[in-house]
Amino acid sequence: MEQEIKRNMPRDVFLHLLAIVTLYWSAVSFVTLLWQYINHFFLDVLDYYSGNFNGPMRFAVSSLIIVFPIFILVSWFLNKIYEKESQVRESKIRKWLIYLTLFITSLVIIGDLVSVINTLLNGDLKARFILKAISILLVAIVIFWYYLDDVRRETPTKLAKYFAWGTATTVLIVVIGAFFIIGSPATARLIQFDAQKANDLSIIQSQIVNYWQRKEVLPNSLSDLNDAISGYKVPVDPQSNAAYEYIVTDAANLSFELCATFNKPSQKDNSIRAAYPIGPIGIGADQNWEHSEGRVCFERAIDKQLYPPLNKTK
Repeated sequence: MEQEIKRNMPRDVFLHLLAIVTLYWSAVSFVTLLWQYINHFFLDVLDYYSGNFNGPMRFAVSSLIIVFPIFILVSWFLNKIYEKESQVRESKIRKWLIYLTLFITSLVIIGDLVSVINTLLNGDLKARFILKAISILLVAIVIFWYYLDDVRRETPTKLAKYFAWGTATTVLIVVIGAFFIIGSPATARLIQFDAQKANDLSIIQSQIVNYWQRKEVLPNSLSDLNDAISGYKVPVDPQSNAAYEYIVTDAANLSFELCATFNKPSQKDNSIRAAYPIGPIGIGADQNWEHSEGRVCFERAIDKQLYPPLNKTK
């Protein structure tokens, strides 16, 4: 029997470490996903970048799709081993890792409660903060309660099966719900095309301003912006390879339009402005690249006082 235990020790260490690491990873990803739900449904108008939640949400969903099933599978395999080899359940590596988990979850619970009280005393307790604190607290308590009960028992109980089914169902519901926010992979690609188009228009706009400052006239066409020396070449629509539209509406007042065709309307809470902030070139500091679906033209006017010709600034 002693030889059997020694022979299986590497296996036991590997499985227990894999189970605990995937547990931590899954828990953090689940909480991250819950936080992005909260960010989506409880927008903070004071948080300029609060709309950029799709990236963290996608990563959390990706992690849960891969990592959480591994945790369930490894836990199931370990329980099968416990039924055949009771000494594995009593191994030191397992108990050390469980008590480490209890220690970490205890710190998380304490830190979460301290943070809530501190925020309450500062008079800044908001719905978003309360919900985020509750999400951390609930996940930590569930993990703490399950493993505290498990480490006290000498044999596995049916609780493990119920725990696996309950957590798997909860995770599945949360992951499926996330797709209604972030969209399908095909939708995400269309949004990436739109973001690239907005970025291209922003760069073209800057080049038009530079052209005016150097030559004191608007370019007749976008091809006038091409510069073999600097290596700049006007980008084209990455989706259709068609040229972007440039229309001079009032040469005397330095007014023009830049047009592109977009796949989806930009979201107010996830504005491209946050991803591609630009300065004003005309009147008003609120200019951005928010757009509807289809062909959209952005009206721009260069302010001569803000962007005087370069030969007059020397």
